[in-house]
Amino acid sequence: MDQTSQVTGRPYSEIKENGYLLREFSHNSSPFEFVWHRDKEDRLVEAVGKTDWQVQLDNELPMYITKVFIPKETWHRVIKGTGNLKVKIWQKD
Repeated sequence: MDQTSQVTGRPYSEIKENGYLLREFSHNSSPFEFVWHRDKEDRLVEAVGKTDWQVQLDNELPMYITKVFIPKETWHRVIKGTGNLKVKIWQKD
C-alpha cells in the first residue's frame, strides 16, 4: 500500500490530472476493502490498460471495467481482479 492510501484509509491512491482523477488500486488490497458505496456526482470511469477487475452496479451483474458510467447516488462496488487497476475518473457535480 502506498503512502496516499495509508493516509486516506482508502484502498487506492489518486492524483488530479487534466480534468480527471487518475486512481490506482493495488493488487495487495484485501477484497474486503471494496465495499458497496454511493458517490455524490455522476462519474465516467475508464480503465487505463487491459484489466480483469470488475464493477457492479445495484441490481446488475458485475461487468469488466472498460468504460463505465455510474450515475450519482447509485450503489456500486469494485470487484478485485489480478494486478493493479488504474482508472481515469471524470466527475460531473
